[in-house]
Amino acid sequence: MKTDKRNIRTLSKPEIAEYLEDLGEPKFRAAQVYEWLWQKHAFQFGDMSNLSKELRATLSADFSFPSLRIETTQQSSDGTIKNRFKTFDNHFVEGVLIPATERRTACVSSQIGCSLSCKFCATGYMERERNLEFDEIFDQAVLLNQQSQKIHEKKLSNIVFMGMGEPLLNYKNVLKAIERITSPEGLGMSPRRITVSTAGVSKMIRQLGDDKVKFKLALSLHAANDAKRHEIMPINDSNNIRSLIDALNYFYKQTGNEITFEYILLRDFNDSLKDADELVKVFRQVPADLVNIIEYNAIEHALFTKPDELTTALFMKHLEKNKVNARLRKSRGKDIDAACGQLANKVGESLSKN
Repeated sequence: MKTDKRNIRTLSKPEIAEYLEDLGEPKFRAAQVYEWLWQKHAFQFGDMSNLSKELRATLSADFSFPSLRIETTQQSSDGTIKNRFKTFDNHFVEGVLIPATERRTACVSSQIGCSLSCKFCATGYMERERNLEFDEIFDQAVLLNQQSQKIHEKKLSNIVFMGMGEPLLNYKNVLKAIERITSPEGLGMSPRRITVSTAGVSKMIRQLGDDKVKFKLALSLHAANDAKRHEIMPINDSNNIRSLIDALNYFYKQTGNEITFEYILLRDFNDSLKDADELVKVFRQVPADLVNIIEYNAIEHALFTKPDELTTALFMKHLEKNKVNARLRKSRGKDIDAACGQLANKVGESLSKN
């Protein structure tokens, strides 16, 4: 569905005020419209109930209001909820609500598909259709927040950009979405509760530092030497581990923000004590707070499997012995393909219309 109308959510508050002034509307009307767009979370002009029908019709005639819709939801036995969102132009993207005792975390996507082709990730086997716009990313957070309030009677506590796509290859939209998510005129969430995860784009990690962002950064490392990392993550060709270490140190020097490493254990590939030792060496070169060791989740296209419990325990023990702050992250939502690396717009049998 194409339209030549300007998306109303690309207008600033002064631009909305100028437009409404030209219509002869009172000055306070701009604040009302802006509030509906970002704080009251309208998804169409008809939702703006304190505006006259005439004004709503005029807005609808002059502007477009593309927004996400939840097409389907799927609930895991562990309480995790996967949502399939539909865009205004009939693409699909997924987001996940992950409840825990103290937290309710939204995992959001930044692109429709992905161009990086990581071998352990289902999204990596998809084509990248396009970047998500900043308001589409914002909508994911809003819809998952509403879902959390409805089901758990509590707002989101955290947001992680660990869904479909590479956030740093959609840099401007991701930063603008986070600006709206953290604004008191938006969701009002603290940036310290937001983590952006990257497969490793050194130049853009440095740009995050230059932009003095306030959110946390996670690097998907998954192998601690270049040969292995290249084998499973082709992006390592142009962003090798040395360049990433330098970029992360620059990011930390500029921001002081928390850095974590993500490391998926793959059986007989990166799970030996030698691999653990290489991870220790990388960890010691970066002011990282934590290494998240992640259980591998099987996907249709890849032949990887997860190591047995003993191998995992020995790997963790080696990190602990070398004073690496590491945590084994148990997968959530595996039974509905909602766990780490499984998002691929795959519709399961237990999906229900929303």
